[in-house]
Amino acid sequence: MTNLVDLSSNLLYLAFIMYLIGTFFFGGSIRSKHGVAKDLSKLNTWGKIAITITVIGFAAQIGYFITRWIASGHAPVSDLFEFTTFFGMMLVGAFIIIFFIYRTAVLGLFALPIALLVIAYASMFPKEVSPLIPALQSDWLHIHVTTAAAGEAILAISFAAGLIYLVKNIDQSKKSKKTFWLEAVLFGLIAVLGFVAVTTTFSLMDYKASFNWVDRSGAEKVMDYNVPPLVGPHEGKLTTADRMEPWVELPAFFNAMKFNTVIWSLGGGIVIYLILRLILRKRIGASLQPLAKNVKSDLLDEIGYRSVLIGFPVFTLGALIFAMIWAQMAWTRYWGWDPKEVWALITFLFYAAFLHLRLSKGWHGEKSAWLAVIGFAIIMFNLVAVNLVIAGLHSYA
Repeated sequence: MTNLVDLSSNLLYLAFIMYLIGTFFFGGSIRSKHGVAKDLSKLNTWGKIAITITVIGFAAQIGYFITRWIASGHAPVSDLFEFTTFFGMMLVGAFIIIFFIYRTAVLGLFALPIALLVIAYASMFPKEVSPLIPALQSDWLHIHVTTAAAGEAILAISFAAGLIYLVKNIDQSKKSKKTFWLEAVLFGLIAVLGFVAVTTTFSLMDYKASFNWVDRSGAEKVMDYNVPPLVGPHEGKLTTADRMEPWVELPAFFNAMKFNTVIWSLGGGIVIYLILRLILRKRIGASLQPLAKNVKSDLLDEIGYRSVLIGFPVFTLGALIFAMIWAQMAWTRYWGWDPKEVWALITFLFYAAFLHLRLSKGWHGEKSAWLAVIGFAIIMFNLVAVNLVIAGLHSYA
């Protein structure tokens, strides 16, 4: 089992490296006017190498998924590390399919970095293989979680296409609401880098601070912090010597340790963002704009729309229908207003509104691109904030 787990980890690492290299080759491919080709044979050498490397990385990540499944005895989607890496894998898989349909190299330059950030984010969580708790010992774990993640991954491609559309078409020569919000979206991606940087730094320092605290039921528990506690748990008492006391105590329904990590991540993201602004001497969106100049706006709009058209029903099946069936079997009710359930419903309603506005009100182009970006923000809020901060029945990790 240990050898399989090590092999699984190495394959995931190989996939990460392949995606990183593939990103650079996609960057090289868009310098040519053949970055978008009518057939794959006319794509330039850089583009062909880029997609080949990406497919190799995807195959390595499938190898990671299979070997971890064999080692654990269950589908590796039961905790935040496993679910998030699976989400990253599905995102790359969706991109590869879209690439062979539309042969748009610039999409790889944006989609692969998003997948890299997702996998890097996942790598900060515990990676140990552990047996399933009783609530998760069901075949519906495989059906519900994998389908929901696949739907979210396809929807993420609409975000990548929408982001490229906005980078290409928003006037960066002057400040406006549009440039502000586009920059805010890019900062959100940079904040994930902040999370990776902060958690890696304190992990290398072997930082740990323990608290005795009282949960919502009144039971006393222990909570371990891996970064300095800016906020503390409910009725928390620091038990580790020579560690800073928290500035604020949070109510019991918050996961104080994870909320503390979110605060540190935003702080790290601000530092990285300011450094990039000092180096580039202009907005991040303005720096990225030359990368999108050779791709047609109508093509980006079509890719975004088609991704939602495919991803929405897949997500609905996995996150709502299959989820309610499993909820009835596990908790004897179809719906319980758990935070995770609520945000799955919000995501469903948002993308239903997206399609309604697109088909009935003619919201094409820039409006559609903004909706795709907002939709992905809702998905990421569900993945990050709901999982990390708000305690609920889905807080297994």
